[in-house]
Amino acid sequence: MFRLFVAALSVAALLAILPERSAFGVQKKGWFEKAVKKVEGKFEPAEAKPGQTVTFKLTVELNDGYHTYPTVQPDPAAEPFVNILKFPAAGNVVFVGKTQDPKDYDSKADDFLKAKEVRFISGSAVYSRKVVVSPKASPGMLEVKLEEFRLQVCDKNNCFPGKKIDVAATLKVLDGPAVPVEKDFADEVKKALEK
Repeated sequence: MFRLFVAALSVAALLAILPERSAFGVQKKGWFEKAVKKVEGKFEPAEAKPGQTVTFKLTVELNDGYHTYPTVQPDPAAEPFVNILKFPAAGNVVFVGKTQDPKDYDSKADDFLKAKEVRFISGSAVYSRKVVVSPKASPGMLEVKLEEFRLQVCDKNNCFPGKKIDVAATLKVLDGPAVPVEKDFADEVKKALEK
């Protein structure tokens, strides 16, 4: 109980000494509609044969004055400022490799966090990850839903609570025999489908 009290007191003190961040974590009604133009998931290409590799892209478009974050911050002190992407377990598709964060970003130091670099993205942010269509997938349309996408958005004065957003994308599995899985992903796909 004492630890909980100390933690609550620490958070209160933090908010009191940071006027430019005083609304961090405070729900402001309608912030999402004001900040976010679009969140969209899609596969490129949008159709593939079993065994083929495609790319899943998640695009976030923000209005002027707002920014978001990568999925990984290089400076551990900036770790609270990330977006969370969780991908579904292997099935008709297998997500392989690592998520690629947007290449265009700005960064700044943050004395309070003691972070030498906090990366952030304004405008449009595109996150991507390679996906292999299961060699056993049946032909037809697939809808693939992310297990979780939690978006963190801030403006120059406030950081809003992370918002969980449902994201799905469709992929057409073409008819015909499976193609060999790319060598770089073959072991990863085999292990994922054996689970």
